[in-house]
Amino acid sequence: MNTHTEWAVEADGLVKTFGTNRAVDGVDLRVATGTVYGVLGPNGAGKTTTISMLATLLRPDAGQARIFGHDVQRESQIVRQLIGVTGQYASVDEGLSATENLVLFSRLLGLGRREAKIKANDLLEEFGLTEAASRPLKKFSGGMRRRLDLAASLISQPPLIFLDEPTTGLDPRTRAQMWETIRRLVAGGSTVLLTTQYLDEADQLADRIAVIDRGRVVAEGTGDELKAQVGTSSLELRLGEPLLAQRALGIAERVLGVSGTTSAEAARITVPLSDPERVTDLLIELRGEGIRLEEFSVHKPSLDDVFLSITGKPTDDTDDTENAAIPEGAHA
Repeated sequence: MNTHTEWAVEADGLVKTFGTNRAVDGVDLRVATGTVYGVLGPNGAGKTTTISMLATLLRPDAGQARIFGHDVQRESQIVRQLIGVTGQYASVDEGLSATENLVLFSRLLGLGRREAKIKANDLLEEFGLTEAASRPLKKFSGGMRRRLDLAASLISQPPLIFLDEPTTGLDPRTRAQMWETIRRLVAGGSTVLLTTQYLDEADQLADRIAVIDRGRVVAEGTGDELKAQVGTSSLELRLGEPLLAQRALGIAERVLGVSGTTSAEAARITVPLSDPERVTDLLIELRGEGIRLEEFSVHKPSLDDVFLSITGKPTDDTDDTENAAIPEGAHA
């Protein structure tokens, strides 16, 4: 099973339909070996369905995909030996402890009793769960369950790991721990395909990012390239005297060398900010002209800005048609 190919994942024209819902509508992907690739999109965009097809959990209605050069349909048994899949919901047994869960998964994967115990202990230490190893899972926090689920997917040490929204619902500290774990996996030679709703997560972790909306890849590139499509940062000034707004805007446009706008109530002006060093010059000139500011701020492109620009809707405009269509077990 050769994993020393340029592409860990190659997908061409993947399509999956559930009734009248075309959940995936011609997705093309190229994931380079040894990288983190982020698939970014709102709920119902087609992320989980795409992962499920690549992981042999769903059969595509059209198109083809290869994992390290192996066709996901014709060579599904080989593909399953090359991947680990962690879903949005923990695929662990509530009635067992962390150790018992990992030993069980290890035995199911063919490890002997002693080898399974060693593997379980190593993974519990790696994911900071040693102290809770014998604790019932019903007493685990959401972050601990997620880390255990990821540990279970790594028992076979797969060269390609699918992480389907691994940090959804986690607190910031646990989320940061998961990020560090993902970085260590890649540093150790793994390839990671990560789905997420969070631009900052994809920006922190992914070498390249595909934005999926309504089953299609609508943008692809690095985090900086995607944010550049939205535009540069903007400088917002709220004036003490609304009647001076046009005058202040003229000064800002001259000093910063760009065109700006005033708000409806004419008390606020907004201008693109490509050179932050010029802000000081602007503030000095406004003060010299007797124009008083109530406040000023720099607004950087946000997650909502990216989605609104690329997909035409904010990130909270979501639906669950995709997840409702995934058969039970596809998240495991």
